[in-house]
Amino acid sequence: MQKLAAGNWKMNGSVAALAEVRAIIAAHPSPACDMLLCPPATLVGPMAQTAKGSKLMVGGQDCHAKASGAHTGDISAAMLAEAGATHVILGHSERRTDHAETDAMVRAKAEAALAAGLVAVVCIGETEAERNAGQTLAVIGRQLDGSIPAGATADTLVVAYEPVWAIGTGRTPTLTEIGEVHGFLRNRLKGLIGAAAMSVRLLYGGSVKPSNADEIFAVPDVDGALVGGASLKAGDFGAIIAALSAA
Repeated sequence: MQKLAAGNWKMNGSVAALAEVRAIIAAHPSPACDMLLCPPATLVGPMAQTAKGSKLMVGGQDCHAKASGAHTGDISAAMLAEAGATHVILGHSERRTDHAETDAMVRAKAEAALAAGLVAVVCIGETEAERNAGQTLAVIGRQLDGSIPAGATADTLVVAYEPVWAIGTGRTPTLTEIGEVHGFLRNRLKGLIGAAAMSVRLLYGGSVKPSNADEIFAVPDVDGALVGGASLKAGDFGAIIAALSAA
Protein backbone atom coordinates (compact mmCIF):
# COMPACT_ATOMS: atom_id res chain seq x y z
CA MET A 1 0.00 0.00 0.00
CA GLN A 2 1.05 3.63 -0.43
CA LYS A 3 2.21 4.89 2.94
CA LEU A 4 0.97 8.18 4.40
CA ALA A 5 2.70 11.12 6.03
CA ALA A 6 -0.06 13.15 7.68
CA GLY A 7 0.35 16.40 9.56
CA ASN A 8 -2.01 17.87 12.15
CA TRP A 9 -1.45 21.60 12.59
CA LYS A 10 -3.92 21.73 15.49
CA MET A 11 -4.74 25.35 16.47
CA ASN A 12 -1.67 26.75 14.76
CA GLY A 13 -0.95 28.49 11.49
CA SER A 14 -1.94 31.53 9.47
CA VAL A 15 -2.01 32.53 5.84
CA ALA A 16 1.68 33.39 6.17
CA ALA A 17 2.36 29.76 7.12
CA LEU A 18 1.31 28.68 3.62
CA ALA A 19 4.90 29.48 2.67
CA GLU A 20 5.85 26.27 4.50
CA VAL A 21 3.30 24.39 2.40
CA ARG A 22 4.77 25.76 -0.81
CA ALA A 23 8.22 24.70 0.39
CA ILE A 24 7.01 21.14 1.08
CA ILE A 25 5.45 20.91 -2.36
CA ALA A 26 8.58 22.25 -4.05
CA ALA A 27 10.85 19.84 -2.19
CA HIS A 28 8.64 16.78 -2.75
CA PRO A 29 6.97 17.03 -6.17
CA SER A 30 6.75 13.24 -6.58
CA PRO A 31 7.17 11.56 -3.19
CA ALA A 32 7.11 7.79 -2.75
CA CYS A 33 4.41 8.20 -0.11
CA ASP A 34 1.16 10.14 0.18
CA MET A 35 1.26 13.55 1.90
CA LEU A 36 -1.57 15.11 3.90
CA LEU A 37 -1.79 18.30 5.96
CA CYS A 38 -4.74 19.12 8.21
CA PRO A 39 -4.77 22.82 9.13
CA PRO A 40 -7.34 24.78 11.15
CA ALA A 41 -10.69 25.17 9.38
CA THR A 42 -9.87 28.76 8.36
CA LEU A 43 -6.94 27.50 6.28
CA VAL A 44 -8.49 24.45 4.60
CA GLY A 45 -9.63 26.42 1.55
CA PRO A 46 -6.46 28.52 1.14
CA MET A 47 -4.23 25.49 1.65
CA ALA A 48 -6.22 23.44 -0.85
CA GLN A 49 -5.74 26.23 -3.40
CA THR A 50 -2.02 26.35 -2.62
CA ALA A 51 -1.75 22.58 -3.05
CA LYS A 52 -3.84 22.41 -6.23
CA GLY A 53 -2.07 20.41 -8.92
CA SER A 54 0.46 18.97 -6.45
CA LYS A 55 0.70 15.65 -4.62
CA LEU A 56 -0.23 17.22 -1.28
CA MET A 57 -3.70 16.46 0.08
CA VAL A 58 -5.54 18.66 2.57
CA GLY A 59 -7.85 17.62 5.40
CA GLY A 60 -9.89 19.00 8.27
CA GLN A 61 -9.35 18.40 11.98
CA ASP A 62 -12.95 17.63 12.90
CA CYS A 63 -16.48 17.68 11.51
CA HIS A 64 -20.02 17.56 12.85
CA ALA A 65 -22.11 14.40 12.54
CA LYS A 66 -24.92 16.37 10.92
CA ALA A 67 -24.84 17.71 7.37
CA SER A 68 -26.24 21.10 8.41
CA GLY A 69 -28.32 22.82 11.08
CA ALA A 70 -28.22 24.95 14.19
CA HIS A 71 -24.72 24.01 15.34
CA THR A 72 -22.93 27.30 15.95
CA GLY A 73 -19.17 27.06 15.55
CA ASP A 74 -19.22 23.62 13.94
CA ILE A 75 -18.35 22.59 10.39
CA SER A 76 -19.89 19.76 8.37
CA ALA A 77 -18.03 17.15 6.36
CA ALA A 78 -19.66 18.46 3.18
CA MET A 79 -18.34 21.95 3.95
CA LEU A 80 -14.82 20.58 4.31
CA ALA A 81 -15.15 18.73 1.02
CA GLU A 82 -16.42 21.86 -0.72
CA ALA A 83 -13.39 23.77 0.63
CA GLY A 84 -11.08 21.21 -0.98
CA ALA A 85 -10.48 18.70 1.80
CA THR A 86 -10.11 15.00 1.03
CA HIS A 87 -9.67 13.76 4.62
CA VAL A 88 -10.74 14.63 8.14
CA ILE A 89 -9.16 13.74 11.50
CA LEU A 90 -11.73 12.37 13.96
CA GLY A 91 -11.52 11.26 17.59
CA HIS A 92 -8.18 12.86 18.35
CA SER A 93 -7.41 12.52 22.06
CA GLU A 94 -7.58 16.28 22.47
CA ARG A 95 -11.16 16.20 21.14
CA ARG A 96 -12.03 13.18 23.26
CA THR A 97 -10.66 14.90 26.37
CA ASP A 98 -11.42 18.60 25.83
CA HIS A 99 -14.85 18.06 24.25
CA ALA A 100 -15.85 14.80 25.95
CA GLU A 101 -16.23 13.00 22.62
CA THR A 102 -17.30 9.38 23.00
CA ASP A 103 -16.64 6.49 20.65
CA ALA A 104 -20.25 6.73 19.46
CA MET A 105 -19.80 10.42 18.64
CA VAL A 106 -16.61 9.70 16.73
CA ARG A 107 -18.32 6.94 14.77
CA ALA A 108 -21.24 9.23 13.85
CA LYS A 109 -18.80 11.86 12.61
CA ALA A 110 -16.86 9.24 10.65
CA GLU A 111 -20.03 8.04 8.96
CA ALA A 112 -20.83 11.65 8.04
CA ALA A 113 -17.33 11.99 6.60
CA LEU A 114 -17.77 8.92 4.42
CA ALA A 115 -21.16 10.15 3.24
CA ALA A 116 -19.51 13.42 2.13
CA GLY A 117 -16.76 11.59 0.24
CA LEU A 118 -14.01 12.22 2.79
CA VAL A 119 -11.51 9.72 4.15
CA ALA A 120 -11.93 9.36 7.92
CA VAL A 121 -8.67 9.40 9.90
CA VAL A 122 -9.86 7.84 13.16
CA CYS A 123 -7.58 8.36 16.17
CA ILE A 124 -7.30 6.05 19.16
CA GLY A 125 -4.91 5.83 22.09
CA GLU A 126 -4.52 5.13 25.78
CA THR A 127 -3.60 7.45 28.64
CA GLU A 128 -0.51 6.95 30.76
CA ALA A 129 -2.64 5.66 33.64
CA GLU A 130 -4.29 3.12 31.36
CA ARG A 131 -0.92 1.95 30.05
CA ASN A 132 0.51 1.65 33.55
CA ALA A 133 -2.52 -0.43 34.52
CA GLY A 134 -1.86 -2.83 31.63
CA GLN A 135 -5.04 -1.78 29.84
CA THR A 136 -3.58 -0.53 26.55
CA LEU A 137 -4.97 -3.23 24.27
CA ALA A 138 -8.34 -3.30 26.01
CA VAL A 139 -8.72 0.47 25.68
CA ILE A 140 -7.70 0.76 22.05
CA GLY A 141 -9.75 -2.32 21.17
CA ARG A 142 -12.84 -0.71 22.68
CA GLN A 143 -12.14 2.59 20.95
CA LEU A 144 -11.61 0.90 17.60
CA ASP A 145 -14.79 -1.18 17.89
CA GLY A 146 -16.86 1.84 18.82
CA SER A 147 -15.36 4.43 16.46
CA ILE A 148 -15.02 2.69 13.09
CA PRO A 149 -17.82 3.77 10.71
CA ALA A 150 -20.16 1.29 9.10
CA GLY A 151 -19.17 0.52 5.53
CA ALA A 152 -15.53 1.53 6.00
CA THR A 153 -13.03 0.25 3.43
CA ALA A 154 -9.31 0.62 2.88
CA ASP A 155 -10.08 3.56 0.59
CA THR A 156 -12.22 5.44 3.12
CA LEU A 157 -10.52 4.71 6.45
CA VAL A 158 -7.18 5.45 8.07
CA VAL A 159 -6.53 4.51 11.72
CA ALA A 160 -4.04 6.52 13.76
CA TYR A 161 -2.67 5.12 17.02
CA GLU A 162 -1.58 7.96 19.27
CA PRO A 163 -0.76 7.08 22.88
CA VAL A 164 -2.06 10.12 24.76
CA TRP A 165 0.98 10.29 27.02
CA ALA A 166 3.33 10.58 24.01
CA ILE A 167 1.62 13.51 22.28
CA GLY A 168 3.79 16.59 22.47
CA THR A 169 5.89 15.19 25.32
CA GLY A 170 8.91 13.98 23.39
CA ARG A 171 8.30 10.48 24.78
CA THR A 172 7.44 7.50 22.63
CA PRO A 173 6.64 3.85 23.33
CA THR A 174 9.37 1.35 22.59
CA LEU A 175 9.47 -0.06 19.08
CA THR A 176 8.29 -3.38 20.49
CA GLU A 177 5.29 -1.70 22.11
CA ILE A 178 4.41 0.12 18.89
CA GLY A 179 4.65 -3.14 16.97
CA GLU A 180 2.45 -4.94 19.50
CA VAL A 181 -0.29 -2.32 19.23
CA HIS A 182 -0.21 -2.08 15.44
CA GLY A 183 -0.31 -5.87 15.07
CA PHE A 184 -3.25 -5.98 17.47
CA LEU A 185 -5.06 -3.28 15.48
CA ARG A 186 -4.53 -5.10 12.19
CA ASN A 187 -6.03 -8.29 13.58
CA ARG A 188 -8.88 -6.44 15.29
CA LEU A 189 -9.76 -4.69 12.04
CA LYS A 190 -10.03 -8.04 10.29
CA GLY A 191 -12.92 -8.89 12.59
CA LEU A 192 -14.59 -5.55 11.85
CA ILE A 193 -14.19 -5.11 8.08
CA GLY A 194 -12.77 -8.41 6.85
CA ALA A 195 -9.99 -8.80 4.31
CA ALA A 196 -9.96 -5.05 3.57
CA ALA A 197 -8.21 -4.63 6.93
CA MET A 198 -4.94 -5.72 5.35
CA SER A 199 -4.92 -2.56 3.22
CA VAL A 200 -6.10 -0.03 5.82
CA ARG A 201 -3.24 2.30 6.64
CA LEU A 202 -2.26 2.27 10.32
CA LEU A 203 -0.43 5.42 11.36
CA TYR A 204 1.64 5.98 14.47
CA GLY A 205 1.45 9.39 16.14
CA GLY A 206 3.00 10.86 19.27
CA SER A 207 6.28 12.80 19.23
CA VAL A 208 7.26 11.62 15.74
CA LYS A 209 10.21 13.69 14.56
CA PRO A 210 13.06 13.43 12.05
CA SER A 211 15.37 11.87 14.65
CA ASN A 212 13.14 8.84 15.31
CA ALA A 213 11.14 8.50 12.09
CA ASP A 214 13.41 5.92 10.43
CA GLU A 215 13.19 3.41 13.27
CA ILE A 216 9.44 3.86 13.78
CA PHE A 217 8.71 3.35 10.08
CA ALA A 218 10.68 0.09 10.14
CA VAL A 219 8.18 -1.44 12.59
CA PRO A 220 5.77 -3.94 10.95
CA ASP A 221 2.23 -2.64 10.33
CA VAL A 222 3.29 1.00 10.71
CA ASP A 223 2.07 2.48 7.43
CA GLY A 224 2.90 6.10 8.14
CA ALA A 225 2.64 8.79 10.76
CA LEU A 226 0.26 11.41 12.11
CA VAL A 227 2.62 14.23 13.00
CA GLY A 228 1.92 17.24 15.20
CA GLY A 229 4.45 20.01 15.74
CA ALA A 230 6.94 18.63 13.24
CA SER A 231 4.42 19.17 10.44
CA LEU A 232 4.46 22.94 10.88
CA LYS A 233 7.92 23.36 9.35
CA ALA A 234 8.79 22.28 5.84
CA GLY A 235 12.22 21.03 6.87
CA ASP A 236 10.95 18.80 9.67
CA PHE A 237 7.94 17.44 7.81
CA GLY A 238 10.05 16.99 4.70
CA ALA A 239 12.51 14.83 6.64
CA ILE A 240 9.63 12.65 7.82
CA ILE A 241 8.31 12.38 4.24
CA ALA A 242 11.77 11.35 3.10
CA ALA A 243 12.09 8.74 5.86
CA LEU A 244 8.70 7.25 5.01
CA SER A 245 9.47 7.26 1.30
CA ALA A 246 12.60 5.25 2.02
CA ALA A 247 10.93 2.80 4.41
